[in-house]
Amino acid sequence: MNNKKVVVALGHSALGKTFPEQKEAVKNAAASIADLVEAKYQIIITHSNGTQVGMIHAAMTEYSRLEPTNTVAPMSICSAMSQGYIGYDLQNEIRTELLNRGIYKPVSTLITQVRVDPFDAAFMQPHKEIGRYMDADEAAIEEKKGNHVKEIPGKGFRRVIAAPRPMEIYELDAIRALTDAGQIVIAAGGGGIPVLQQGTRLKGASAVIEKDITSAFLAEKLDADILLLLTGVEKVALHFDKPNQTWLDSMTVEEATRYIEDGQFTTGAMLPKVEAAVSFASSKKDRIAIITGLDTALAGLTGKTGTVIRC
Repeated sequence: MNNKKVVVALGHSALGKTFPEQKEAVKNAAASIADLVEAKYQIIITHSNGTQVGMIHAAMTEYSRLEPTNTVAPMSICSAMSQGYIGYDLQNEIRTELLNRGIYKPVSTLITQVRVDPFDAAFMQPHKEIGRYMDADEAAIEEKKGNHVKEIPGKGFRRVIAAPRPMEIYELDAIRALTDAGQIVIAAGGGGIPVLQQGTRLKGASAVIEKDITSAFLAEKLDADILLLLTGVEKVALHFDKPNQTWLDSMTVEEATRYIEDGQFTTGAMLPKVEAAVSFASSKKDRIAIITGLDTALAGLTGKTGTVIRC
């Protein structure tokens, strides 16, 4: 029996961009997850939510304009909504796929809150774009509210928020208990809901957390064996999409760190995954991270493809 504990981080390609797209996309994700379950891996799932939380935020903002008595939904609420509806689609499709293969294994989604430091430097340099594009007048109104905006050449303005690092996962004990009971757990969606601890109360922060970094943090706290980061390509490449592009079968933590410092990976795509892989692989001896595609998840775990990062 394999029984290795694997945190599987699903990327944007596993979810689509609209309600109908997501409904179809999660079928492929469920099939890949079911392959891992059949191979006797113990699975904890995280997922992205960038498109979904932006869509929810834009919808709730528009609703507040149509119904002035309703305030704009805070980012923490939008994040919670995205965790719920993405988890709903994922857990149902995974359950269906497993039952079709003759496997009964409960699948649960946990709304997950993650503590961030109010003094994190990220709050001084917000850069994560969210919501719809605005004109100059709308952007000025946002700035009067105390929000940060950024001009996107040729498109307009968008709100930008901070991306602090995770400090603590409040539902960790529940995730661990369900995992130890043999369930598949979907948790820390979109990096978790960023919250600030104020006495006994948790207050939502106007921020998002990089989901791959939280995935590595969760994997470390659960003492997982493997962090499996699924993306749109089968392997990590140096000089991506250039004539001298080179696919990598493996990297040491030292090599990956040097490639990051050399600017080999783009900020919005591969960089957070490599940073998360380095964080997890360097946290304890024999821990490894694997970056590969959704359709090659099992092949990546069995050493047939993907990029392996280890000390």
